[in-house]
Amino acid sequence: MASNPRVLAIVLAGGEGKRLMPLTAHRAKPAVPFGGIYRLIDFALSNIINSRYLRVVVLTQYKSHSLDRHVSKTWRMSPLLGNYVSSVPAQQRVGKHWYLGSADAIYQCLNIIEDERPDIVVVVGADHVYRMDFSQMVAAHVETGARATVAAIRQPIALADQFGVIDVDPTQPDRIREFLEKPVNPVGLPDSPQEVLASMGNYVFDTEALVEAVTKDAADPNSRHDMGGDIIPAFVEQGTAGVYDFIRNDVPGSTDRDRDYWRDVGTMDAYFEANKDLIAIQPVFNLYNDEWPVYTGYIGLPPAKFVHAGPGRLGHAADSIVSPGVLVSGATVAGSILSPGVHLHSWATVTNAVLMDDVQVYRHAQVHRAVLDKNVVVGERARIGVDHEEDRARGFTVTESGITVVPKGTIVT
Repeated sequence: MASNPRVLAIVLAGGEGKRLMPLTAHRAKPAVPFGGIYRLIDFALSNIINSRYLRVVVLTQYKSHSLDRHVSKTWRMSPLLGNYVSSVPAQQRVGKHWYLGSADAIYQCLNIIEDERPDIVVVVGADHVYRMDFSQMVAAHVETGARATVAAIRQPIALADQFGVIDVDPTQPDRIREFLEKPVNPVGLPDSPQEVLASMGNYVFDTEALVEAVTKDAADPNSRHDMGGDIIPAFVEQGTAGVYDFIRNDVPGSTDRDRDYWRDVGTMDAYFEANKDLIAIQPVFNLYNDEWPVYTGYIGLPPAKFVHAGPGRLGHAADSIVSPGVLVSGATVAGSILSPGVHLHSWATVTNAVLMDDVQVYRHAQVHRAVLDKNVVVGERARIGVDHEEDRARGFTVTESGITVVPKGTIVT
């Protein structure tokens, strides 16, 4: 293979995200807003673009309109050198059915691979929060001679039953010996017995091997047509699957605190905690790394504004992210994420909350440990997250850890 292989990146973005309901009632999981101004897919796409892989297809399916719109408006590159980020919806190219799984999604889009003729295909998920230089993983893949390589992150062995765990050959630690689904008593790593390697859902393939694998999988009536559940185990069985330890990935500008940060925000509690990771004084995940930026598409918004400084009515925010277009008018904000267009009125209190675009919180209202989707209106003196029984009686979701989730466009009185 050439020392500078031709690479095509495929982003799997068709996920429904049932565990993130009600945030995914009207949008695909990768389109869920995060961190004020971002969508979840922005992290995967930023990693790919920062890795200098500039030919990217995004495979979409479930309620994809807002996702397609975000990709088309935000991720535009000059076509002069053949660079693109292209959203590709399910098209029933090989039969009268939609994508049956992530492997089937790639199989149904083999025409894209045939047109692009890459040497290497990078396949990534669209709903994780992390930084990663995929060029380093590709280099390791080429060096080891594997036909498929899985990115993996170290996790405490006590948490192994929550992940797909990669068992490595002690004599060849970059080779996968076995893929274990949520094992109870796994063996720790050769160099760290109290840790295991968990799959991150990111893969690198030799193109010919990927095409062969998904084509064979499509003909198997017993397959779930899943990349992690079917395709990778097939490579493991052949002895041609490698593993890339995420701890080896050295992203410019990373700190010791956030170097190996990776979060699967698949549940509401995980989503809420990942947002909170952004706002510590020394953030667990640092958005301010300008050597490896996270790109997104907000433009044309006015600066955030804080007004009223009279006795008992001081518009202020502490330990929070305040996005462009936010107006804090005599309200108190602490430990929260305020997305563009949020307007907080006098004497309102917002603590430990995530407010998405254009939320309105009126006078004397209280919002605590809650996630409010776009265009929610919290009426004067209304309360959210203060009394969970009251929240449930309104039909709101309350998670196991006590996070109240209010659906898009709800008016709370």
